[in-house]
Amino acid sequence: MKQSVSMKICLLLATSVLASSPALAQSTNWTGAYAGAQAGGTHFKLSAPGGSADDDRLIGGLIAGFDYDLGTWVIGAGADFDFTDVDFGGVNFLESVWRLKLRGGYKFGSGLLYATGGYANAQFDTISDQDGYFIGGGYDYKFLPNITIGGEVLYTKFDNLAGTPVDGEMITYQVRAAYRF
Repeated sequence: MKQSVSMKICLLLATSVLASSPALAQSTNWTGAYAGAQAGGTHFKLSAPGGSADDDRLIGGLIAGFDYDLGTWVIGAGADFDFTDVDFGGVNFLESVWRLKLRGGYKFGSGLLYATGGYANAQFDTISDQDGYFIGGGYDYKFLPNITIGGEVLYTKFDNLAGTPVDGEMITYQVRAAYRF
């Protein structure tokens, strides 16, 4: 008798899981444009043959892009512009950074885990703009049909600042929110 009840419970649970599996397999469609904002922190380090200096500051700005949903995978392109105030005692004051990025990721239900990389440009107040590159990753979660929140960590590298042997490295960690069109 007890075994019969246990078997019925197991069959009921298995049927419930099988019946709900198409609903579990469905995921959010990420195709479309988005725009939003991001804020967080940055660690910027200058390295020269004779030593180094670093500074930790707040960073934040605007994001925009377009994603294309391929089923399980998502690819996209975007841009962001961040304001900051990294200061090395009045030398090489970093004012802002903008990036052109490509990203690709894997969907987990309403979430998107992605890798990203691309071109970066830094604006300083004491030297000319500097070109660089970045790599990183992040996670976005669609908690409303048109609203996503997430986080992103990027490593950015600027070689030979102003034609000198000084290199710049920046790590940013930010939370993001976007409206998807």
